[in-house]
Amino acid sequence: MPSYRLKFVIFFFTLLSFSSLHAKPAAVAMPDSYSAEVAQSVLQAGGNAIDAAVAVGFVLAVTYPEAGNLGGGGFMLIHHQGENNFLDFRETAPAQAHRDLFLDEKGEVLPYQSLLSYQASGVPGSVMGYWQAHQRYGKLEWSRLVEPAIKLAEQGFEVHPKLAETARWYQGWTADKTDVINFSDYFGDLHPGETFKQPELANTLRRIAQQGYKDFYHGETARYLSQQMQQNQGLIRLEDLAAYQAVWRKPLVGEWQGRQIVSAPPPSSGGLALIQLLNIKQHLAHEFEGLAHNSPEYIHLLAEIMKRVYADRAAYLGDPDFYQVPVEALLDKDYLLQRAQQVNPTRISDSQGVQPGLKESEQTTHYSIIDTEGNAVSTTITLNMPFGNGVVIEGAGFLMNNQMDDFSAKPGVANLYGVVGGEANAIEANKRMLSSMSPTLVLKQNQVQQVLGTPGGSTIITSVFQALVNLIEFEMDAQQAIDVERIHHQLWPEDHIGFHPTLAADSLNQLESMGYTVEQRRFFGDLQLIHSQSNGELSAASDHRGRGESRVFTIPNKKTSFDD
Repeated sequence: MPSYRLKFVIFFFTLLSFSSLHAKPAAVAMPDSYSAEVAQSVLQAGGNAIDAAVAVGFVLAVTYPEAGNLGGGGFMLIHHQGENNFLDFRETAPAQAHRDLFLDEKGEVLPYQSLLSYQASGVPGSVMGYWQAHQRYGKLEWSRLVEPAIKLAEQGFEVHPKLAETARWYQGWTADKTDVINFSDYFGDLHPGETFKQPELANTLRRIAQQGYKDFYHGETARYLSQQMQQNQGLIRLEDLAAYQAVWRKPLVGEWQGRQIVSAPPPSSGGLALIQLLNIKQHLAHEFEGLAHNSPEYIHLLAEIMKRVYADRAAYLGDPDFYQVPVEALLDKDYLLQRAQQVNPTRISDSQGVQPGLKESEQTTHYSIIDTEGNAVSTTITLNMPFGNGVVIEGAGFLMNNQMDDFSAKPGVANLYGVVGGEANAIEANKRMLSSMSPTLVLKQNQVQQVLGTPGGSTIITSVFQALVNLIEFEMDAQQAIDVERIHHQLWPEDHIGFHPTLAADSLNQLESMGYTVEQRRFFGDLQLIHSQSNGELSAASDHRGRGESRVFTIPNKKTSFDD
């Protein structure tokens, strides 16, 4: 080979090697293809994980309207330059809300009032949450991060069959329950494969891009929202919007299997319940030894653990700004050992007899991100039900939440998800309602190993729990860990186990012979997981039952522009 050709070949492979050494991996696990594309583009343009999370939040308000939102709220768990932080942008009860809001004159719960009325909405937190996250951690300009959502709202996006199906289901479900919502005017004609444009929402996003949070909480959008509420016996006023603040909180941290579990603190029940589940199971390792995954015996033990955790949830969890949540006591090692010792390995414990141990939303969405610097974001956002209360703010084009149902309308009475709450979660003005959202990070030696979370109402906690057990204890890969069948037990209904999507006939029969009622659940999460393997490689997975998309990619030193 002539020397000049040899030199060229050596130069080429040296350049290739140099390029690969200086290209770093990143990963995203998203609930749809549009959010995956935008998240990757933001990271490739030099944004960090928080920039990507903000841009995705606005995109999902357009392309995932059953859960992505401007009119709802959520939680964002952040690992940035080695430090963990948690942003609570959960909705709050309006100032006019009161304990008996959803009770009739006899003190009984009014059917569907906390779900399908204007009074069902709490003060939205999403826009303020994205703003505060960006102000503290963002690298790229705010307006650039909102731009992809504006384009998708203005130019339209292709309707996914699952979106069209859920919209049809929602219209059918609400048809005989309310006549006050305007959902069908905006979302009543969705067809798979068609382009869906939202001009009112595009204008709202354009104002937010230019004015930041001020438009939504003080400006034109605030006036649209408050006027429509006032005209329809809703509770949210301009004063409620002007007073809203997202809250930075210290994340909950627990130890498990030589790892740190970093998750959501109250007003979420998710982090505390997750750490309880993992540690009680670890105390019962001798009972699980030799049991096949999702065998009847395995499922029974999980159900026994879940019963006790949900009993504690009902009794002790609420907004920490209004109620002193006994976090340390509930996570105490001796207490969790005591709860483990109460588990009956062979028989069903009477739910009436499973008491709190201390002495004295279904349609949500989640996304996970790791950037090239090891920063990570785990974000869960929600309207509560699919499409919230079905109320679209006219002139602004976004759906409102029905998160007031997450309060205990009447302590001891179950909400939409069958979850029973207590005094700690009673309705009170300006209070944040209890949540099951569980955005979670798993760290080892302060390096992020997993980023995960899911929608699913009360099944969120048990879904994240099972995904981690599948990944760490059963050594499944990321996709297997979230795709395998999941089960759920939440104390009430008594002896009731939900599963999704299937369960072996033998397991069903044996569980029923033990005395369980076993039933397939329609909504059971949409896990989004990023996993850093032992060799440092990233893998990402989106639950195959949803319409999500996960990506692992490398980013060279030279950045691209996601505006192009």
